[in-house]
Amino acid sequence: MADDPNDAHGAPPPPIGHNSDALTTEEKVANLYHSKKDRVFVRGFEGEYDVKKELTRLRSSPRVLKGSEIKFVDGPQAYSRHYVEPKDGITQTFHMHLEEYAPGGYSQKHGHVNEAAFYILDGEGYEIHDGVRYDWKAGDVAIVHNNCVHQHFNASKTKPARCLVIKTKPLYLFLNMLFQKQVKARVTDETPESMGFDVREEELDFNHPEGGY
Repeated sequence: MADDPNDAHGAPPPPIGHNSDALTTEEKVANLYHSKKDRVFVRGFEGEYDVKKELTRLRSSPRVLKGSEIKFVDGPQAYSRHYVEPKDGITQTFHMHLEEYAPGGYSQKHGHVNEAAFYILDGEGYEIHDGVRYDWKAGDVAIVHNNCVHQHFNASKTKPARCLVIKTKPLYLFLNMLFQKQVKARVTDETPESMGFDVREEELDFNHPEGGY
């Protein structure tokens, strides 16, 4: 008799995570947020000339989003929690997400027309913008300028780093300012320092204690 795929209590096995060792590198890359083929960059709406229905829908949209209900994606070096983007039906003009970099971790290297602001919540790290290094720490704001090729790095080998990102990518794409380029893809391998690191899904101290977590 073949082994039952369910455990002793009849429960199905846990799903395979997008960073699981059971996946090939190609499968991990295909599961990254940036690899999605069905992303909504600009949300469309149609109907009669009177847009009262759209205004009514917008005004009935949630005004508070529960962070505990939004999970991180990607990893194992750079994780993202996407709070607001056009697909949610709330905004057309900006995209806001939380980034968390594992110890020794870094993001993909890429460039785009739109600007972005990174408010550093905790940790310390640096940017490489067009070959120039800019260091940052908790409380700083890192600005990515238009058409800048950039990459984000956690400078610590022992602690994660976290930042809140606000960018106007949807507005730029709506205006047909479409140029963007990935130079180096987001990696799917752990660094020696990030081995065993679990992204901080739950906030335990919303005051962000002095010195970081």
